Amino acid sequence: NRLVDIQKCARTGDIDDVGDDTHVTFFEMLGNWSLGDYFKEESIVMSYEFLTEYLRIPVEKLAVTVFEGDESVPRDTEAAELWMKNGLKKEQIFFYGREENWWGPAGRMGPCGPDTEIFYDMGKEKCGDDCGPACKCGKYVEIWNNVFMEYNKNEAGGYSELSQKNVDTGMGLERVLMIMNGFQNVYETELFQPIMKKIEDLTGLDCDERNTRMFRIISEHMRAAAFILGDPKAIAPSNSEQGYILRRLIRRAIRMIKRLGINENILCNIAEAVIEEYGGIYAELVRNKAYILEQLEKEYSLFSKTLDSGLKMAERYFSNLDEGSNLSGELAFKLYDTFGFPIEFTVELASERKINVDISEFEQKYREHQEKSRIGAGEKFKGGLADNSEQTTKLHTATHLLNGALRTVLGGSVYQRGSNINAERLRFDFSFHRKMTKEELEEVERIVNEAILKEIDVECKERTVEEAKAEGAIGIFDSKYGEAVKVYTIPGYSKEICGGPHALNTGELKRFKIQKEESSSSGVRRIKATIG
Repeated sequence: NRLVDIQKCARTGDIDDVGDDTHVTFFEMLGNWSLGDYFKEESIVMSYEFLTEYLRIPVEKLAVTVFEGDESVPRDTEAAELWMKNGLKKEQIFFYGREENWWGPAGRMGPCGPDTEIFYDMGKEKCGDDCGPACKCGKYVEIWNNVFMEYNKNEAGGYSELSQKNVDTGMGLERVLMIMNGFQNVYETELFQPIMKKIEDLTGLDCDERNTRMFRIISEHMRAAAFILGDPKAIAPSNSEQGYILRRLIRRAIRMIKRLGINENILCNIAEAVIEEYGGIYAELVRNKAYILEQLEKEYSLFSKTLDSGLKMAERYFSNLDEGSNLSGELAFKLYDTFGFPIEFTVELASERKINVDISEFEQKYREHQEKSRIGAGEKFKGGLADNSEQTTKLHTATHLLNGALRTVLGGSVYQRGSNINAERLRFDFSFHRKMTKEELEEVERIVNEAILKEIDVECKERTVEEAKAEGAIGIFDSKYGEAVKVYTIPGYSKEICGGPHALNTGELKRFKIQKEESSSSGVRRIKATIG
């Protein structure tokens, strides 16, 4: 019931702020947790002692924020009083609303509560009378956040106290190192210096005032990209979900490299510096080095072909506009559709010229494009099924056996990336970085047919998402799950969260045969198979 941890984190909301002194997209977060054990008083005491006694940060350099309360939940006077009891003065405590000092719930309802955030005063002058930790002027830098899970939000929007109250805290390693070393930015720490030095060596440039921001963005985004690519889930650059964020990071780094006047691919060299620096702690970076470098090489080649022409086209668009005017959403979509510019990329280009982008029109054009791309998508059933006939139901069950067999043969880094099933065949997409060998395909086929020959009953039970995961069920579409989920189990072969129909017994499938294995997209393979 008491835990401490260090975890890899990626914050997608901070991408546009990278380049300043403290914001990063990837960071290492230090945390301590209480699951029904200590609560506010002990948490605040421990935080205060750790900062002032262990790290020896002067008390006067600290500032904290506390939840100010609203019509639903009262003001957190307890937290404020505890901070003053431990040594902070009244003027070091700031009250803010939900936007600054409230955590959760992750969905419409569930556990949530106020938090108290801890800031370090960088010593800059106040930007105005209202200057405080919520201000973006750089005087205050957040270093720690203590979340107090003490309420449950119900379906009607009301709040009740939890019988078990928990604490969840998070401290950013990069910022703490910056403060402990007396630096003014995180890039001076040993976490970034080897990467920054590598960029200097590769470009022949010094990190001076002219290119500081570009050096910072390249080093931060490449560190983040290396960790995302190195993750066991084998995420690859794409135009959706995590892959979209990854693509955006890599392409932004490529653009900054081009702005430095470098027209060759140095992404892999920078990634190698990240792997060398962090591989001793995060072994997955070393294990997946080949995949990291392969994906960076592919993305550079893919984007380089259109970047220069796309930038020229963007310049042509911008040259016809005055400062403060709007770039149409239609032109922004053309840059996305023709040249692979993420909309955020175009917005950044425009903001450098003090030009706005019509985001609402862009989104409309994007939706129209998506609708045109969906051939009969509205008629599909859950799990990519074309219908709910007996044959497609059996093929759907076969995808579960196939998924389990792939993970057995290729390793736990394999995850489903999509499926499409009709009465004739199944199509199954999964994360993997290379073509499967003949022997691997034969082994996968053998395992699936072994399960069919055993005539195993397919079990179905309702569970909460947490219970399902605790039982070892796999499933990657968490945001689509409700409070209760169905877990389909084929003992010894598969256990998955799923909403689609299934056969009652594996024997109904008769015989499984792989027809084809091919590339679906970067980092994703596709298998087509039949049964019967």
